[in-house]
Amino acid sequence: MLVKTVFVTPATAERKWYVIDAEGKALGRVAAKVAYMLRGKNKPTYTPSQETGDFMVVVNAAKIAVTGRKRKEKIYYRHSGYPGGLKDFTFQELLGRDPIAPLELAIRGMLPKGPLGRKLYKNVKIYAGSEHPHIAQSPIAIEL
Repeated sequence: MLVKTVFVTPATAERKWYVIDAEGKALGRVAAKVAYMLRGKNKPTYTPSQETGDFMVVVNAAKIAVTGRKRKEKIYYRHSGYPGGLKDFTFQELLGRDPIAPLELAIRGMLPKGPLGRKLYKNVKIYAGSEHPHIAQSPIAIEL
């Protein structure tokens, strides 16, 4: 019996919309689930070099939880490119400035680096509150 390998391209891939409520959920667990589904690893037609994953909508990102003392001790770094240009922020400071930034950084860090990762990141929509404008796509709710 001859079994043929099915090669799925982004044009032929079946892509769905999913919504995750991040309120009270752990930052890393939400980010890992979103990155996993953005890549398409939950499908039997997963192809590492293709964009065959689903679209993800994350709501209540401002109410995401972190365990332990990470809220005050977890540090994010940014560098301007100039000597002495290293700046650091705690999780709490970053959340106060931009409520969706910690989740954005966590998801982006779990995606591949390069053109594919940048393309995949465009398929995730993150919102600080519970409202989102993607009702027309009728996203399927996912529980973690």
